[in-house]
Amino acid sequence: MKPVKIELLSPAKDKEVGVAAINHGADAVYIGGPSFGAREKVGNSIADIESLCRHAAQYDARVYVTLNTLLFDNELEQARAIAYDCWNAGVDALIVQDMALLQMDMPPIAFHASTQCHNMTAEKVLFLEKTGFSQVVLARELSLEQIKEIRSKTTVSLEYFIHGSLCVCHSGQCYLSHYIGNRSANRGACAQPCRLPWDLVDENGRVLIKDKHLLSLKDLNNSAHIEQLIDAGVTSFKIEGRLKDADYVKNVTAYYRNAIDRIMESRNDIEPASRGKCTFSFVPNPEKTFSRGTTDYFFNGRQKGIDAPVTPKSTGEFVGIVTWCNALQMEIDTDKTLHNGDGLCFIDESGQLQGMRANVVKGNKVTSDRPHGAKRDVKVYRNYDIEWQKQLAASNGNRLIDINLRLDETPDGYGYKATLADGSICAEINFSCDKIEANNPEKATENIRRKAMQWGDTIFKPLDLDLDFSAPRLIPASVLGEMKRLLVQKLIDTLISTHLSQREKRDKSLAHSDTPYIATELSYLGNVTNDKAAEFYRSHGVTAIEDGLEKSRVKQPGTKVMTCSHCIRYANGMCSKETGQRATPLYIRNGENTFRLEFDCRNCVMRVYSC
Repeated sequence: MKPVKIELLSPAKDKEVGVAAINHGADAVYIGGPSFGAREKVGNSIADIESLCRHAAQYDARVYVTLNTLLFDNELEQARAIAYDCWNAGVDALIVQDMALLQMDMPPIAFHASTQCHNMTAEKVLFLEKTGFSQVVLARELSLEQIKEIRSKTTVSLEYFIHGSLCVCHSGQCYLSHYIGNRSANRGACAQPCRLPWDLVDENGRVLIKDKHLLSLKDLNNSAHIEQLIDAGVTSFKIEGRLKDADYVKNVTAYYRNAIDRIMESRNDIEPASRGKCTFSFVPNPEKTFSRGTTDYFFNGRQKGIDAPVTPKSTGEFVGIVTWCNALQMEIDTDKTLHNGDGLCFIDESGQLQGMRANVVKGNKVTSDRPHGAKRDVKVYRNYDIEWQKQLAASNGNRLIDINLRLDETPDGYGYKATLADGSICAEINFSCDKIEANNPEKATENIRRKAMQWGDTIFKPLDLDLDFSAPRLIPASVLGEMKRLLVQKLIDTLISTHLSQREKRDKSLAHSDTPYIATELSYLGNVTNDKAAEFYRSHGVTAIEDGLEKSRVKQPGTKVMTCSHCIRYANGMCSKETGQRATPLYIRNGENTFRLEFDCRNCVMRVYSC
């Protein structure tokens, strides 16, 4: 049985970040196109996407473009044109939310179902599989057992978030930003009100918790569970972060590349989904770039401590505890090596995050550039390690593809051939030149071998060179250099053309099958914002369809604006199952915005309604 290909999927804000992700071990990257990419401020030109695709294709790595916002009728033609441009540019798949795209004249490009499609059940995933999706991005809230159940009932490739920021609401079901300020998450314009401070108020108007980030979650880190997820059927491991910079993406991608590779070393049933091996000039550590603290969320079911109520900002890695301090200095009990210029932070007595620069460091004694305000026994974190950051910034990933070389004679010169170490792809050039017999065969042959194996300025790493001459030859270094240049270009062109020709194609006919949808009625929660999407659902047995909120623009009291597996009662010691008290509604308040919380304790779900 052929090994299963395991994909590490990294985010790309732009072409440069995408290249950095590929160079640091990503098997695939996802990037926004010119429009409709769920991050409206992160758009990329088709020219940049094509350039990224060519870079990725050298490694047989893939590029997925996010076309995953809800669309209005007057935007469908533009979306269709973008899809064709992406296919022609070399994109491997589109990540989509709006089912209108399945009803339209589209290129044969593969479709992946965005997590915005609310992919929480085996029934939903099976429907998507039967209508032509080749990969489905699972909901972040799923546990290991739920993933296993989905795998047991489907065969489609399963993609799962492994790291990064967490949305508190079930994806595709959040209307809080739209309700407050007409900035729709489903349209790529989320203002992230869930990261704001809120008061928690009871039915009688009594403030229970004041000015805390009650809806803000820690960052996801499931690195400890990769092998379990592989065994459960996940084949694509996704890093969140299409707004993150190159340093973040390089660091986190390298961290998970190492983690996945360690698992692969002990197994022969799985293999990387792309080619090339990376070496890093820094030690990957996800705590050293943006981090709110980490959680594995609902991997093993509900647990406390998944939220970050104090601050939504990055705190970084824990350094130690203050044992002595004055206005400008502090001594820290730590096993970390601190540096001049490090950025440190702590939570002050009022519960606010405070930052400071380590101006001068002597051992564990730090002098700040200004009064820091810390007290004894406070926990100190480092959110900027200046020396490590220099190493990270200088890293290019050094991703190399192993090859074997053969140099032989032809009637009018030489043939130079490169074959991938696994034997899958080769390229060859013939070079016309005079053949010079060597006066010193041993030295001439040694020089040929040394020069012919010098590929350090390329993405290739020669492992072996096979020479086949009728007599010892002397080949000038300039000739060998030109031969290598031509062979490198021929091999790169072959790798790119092979990848493009083998891209997966979608079976368009499946979208029009008689597969029934999982429901016969759709409320606004179905996110139907155009006639083509309604047509799609009707063709699959849906008889009653409401307009999505973004289209109807109806805002009225009692509208459900969020559905969350995170429960504020549970997180703050008020769970009815633990206290025995009835889970009466509560309210969250931020300025003029007040929303009602209702608790479905049977299903452990918190719902947020407009007032």
